[in-house]
Parts: sequence; structure tokens; C-alpha cells
Amino acid sequence: MQKIKITNGTYKIRGKDVDMQGMVFPLVDEFKMGANGGFVTVDGSAVAGFPDRNIKIKCGGPEDYRSVGENESSVEREESDAEVVERLRERFDMLKDMTKAVKKGDVRAMIVSGPPGVGKSHGIEEVLDRYRMVETLGGKKTHEVIKGAMSPIGLYCKLYKMADEGNVVVFDDCDSIFSDELSLNILKAALDSKKRRMIHWNTDSFKLRSEGVPDCFEFKASAIFVTNLKFDKVKGKLREHLSALESRCHYMDLTIDTDRDKMLRIKQITNDGMLNSYMFSDEVTQDIIDFIDTNKNKLRELSLRTVLKIADLAKAFPTKWEAMAENTVMRRG
Repeated sequence: MQKIKITNGTYKIRGKDVDMQGMVFPLVDEFKMGANGGFVTVDGSAVAGFPDRNIKIKCGGPEDYRSVGENESSVEREESDAEVVERLRERFDMLKDMTKAVKKGDVRAMIVSGPPGVGKSHGIEEVLDRYRMVETLGGKKTHEVIKGAMSPIGLYCKLYKMADEGNVVVFDDCDSIFSDELSLNILKAALDSKKRRMIHWNTDSFKLRSEGVPDCFEFKASAIFVTNLKFDKVKGKLREHLSALESRCHYMDLTIDTDRDKMLRIKQITNDGMLNSYMFSDEVTQDIIDFIDTNKNKLRELSLRTVLKIADLAKAFPTKWEAMAENTVMRRG
């Protein structure tokens, strides 16, 4: 694909026009005039820090960019800390909006991918819990969070009990169902694009008879899968299984891929009041953040869960929590 270097142009990032001079992108479409001025379309996914889609670089005309060879380098542009925080905040806001859409039935199913301990499940459950008052008044549960391993027949029974329209089933780190062909076939039927989604159990089962579960039912509910897996990185047989599920779901990657991303996410959530319930002074809260930042390469897990573990130690052992943390949340050697 032909590449171009921008000599004079801007692109809006987090609401601000950023100078693109010196940046090299694969060319998608030549200069055009639009309602808001001229632009050239390039592939943003080819350059770190830009959206994984085609983007429009605002410029005055074809003279504001030139063709370059495959080996010509680009000006390096790294996201600022503020841009990373804003990107992550936008992603988690999108996660809440998508969860609302799943709850309303506008979106049938969603997969949420991200590393452990960054608040994936919390954002989803926070939205669904807002409906809990209605659930309590109506006497009927309309969403359920399932964690851990699950057998195919257990999955079938759970989907039957939650099959009504408006219900949401959340599978939180139940990755074993992705590699089980029978479970996957059940999920494929539950999330099919057909108007009527019929699920069948075609073998005799004492469990179904004893629990009064029919061998066929229509599934009208929605589903959310929360996972640490990056579907596009998985290889082999499991990849085939995941592709079948991915084709039936909206796939949302929270783009927390580096320790820097994780650390900035920790700072964002902590500054938003994550530790308020501990009643720490501002100095102690900052000490906890500084301790994590200084030792992030030695922690057993760089996550929000580790923040809470260290906060627990700071509450229980105000004068020696750092020494306690060294022995409980850090790797030896």
C-alpha cells in the first residue's frame, strides 16, 4: 500500500487539533473536499496511538502531503499521560453505554476483553445494579453474573432460567466454555442472528427432568462475556471456537496493553475516589500510589486489586505497611 508523509495537516485527538507534520501513514484515499474543509484519508491502525480504523487528516490540498518509500521513517508520536487517561476513560464510558444497550435488548451480546484487575466487571455490574431496585420490587432477577467453570448442561439450564426478554447473563472469566464444543454450540444457538433463537438438548438427562427443564426452548435474553483473552492473539483450535462466538457478538477491547496503561488506569481510578472509604489522608493515598508506581515491575500483579490489598495493609498497619506489602504483594528476588 502506498505511504504518504504529512507536511502540513492536523488531526483531532481528544478534542484538540494535533499537528501531524512528519507523520507517515498508508494512504487510503487521496485529498477530497468535505463540508468542514479538505482532508486526506489514511490508515490510522498502522501507527501507534491512533484509532484502529481509517482516519481523515485535515489539510489544504494534495500539496500538504507526499508519497514516500516503504523504508522512510515517521516522526515518532507517543500518547501523553493525559491522552492515555482520556482514552481509557472513553473506553470505560463506552463499556457502560454498551452494557445499557445490552440490558435494553438493543445489543444481543458483547465480549469485553482486558487484563485482570482493571475494572471490567465493576463497570458492567455498576450499570446492571442500577436496575436492582426494579428487580426487587418485581420479585424477579433480571441479570445474573456467573463466575468460574461451567458444564454444558449447567450452561443449558442457566440459559433456560434466564431466557426471558430483558434478562442479561454475564459470564465473568468463564473461559472454559469457549473451548468446549458442546458449550460453544449452545452459545451459538443462544446468540444466533435469527429472529427466533431456539436451543436444543438432544440427549436424555436426569438433571433436566429433575429440574423441570425442557429439551428445547426459545432464548430471548442477552449475554455479556468478560474475559482476559485477546481473541485476535489466540491461535489454533481455540481460535476457531472464538471466531464463531465473536461473529455473534460485539467485541470490545479496553486497550490496556502495557504497564504504563495499567498504572495510569490505577491513578485515574484512585484519583476518582477509589480509596475514599478508607478515610486516608491525601498524603497516605499518594504514598500508596507512589509505592505501586515505584515497584510496578516487582508486583505479583499490577492491578486495582493490588491497590486494595495495599490499602488494607495501610489501614491495618499504618507504620509498617510498606514492609508488609513487600512480603505479600511483591515477588521475591
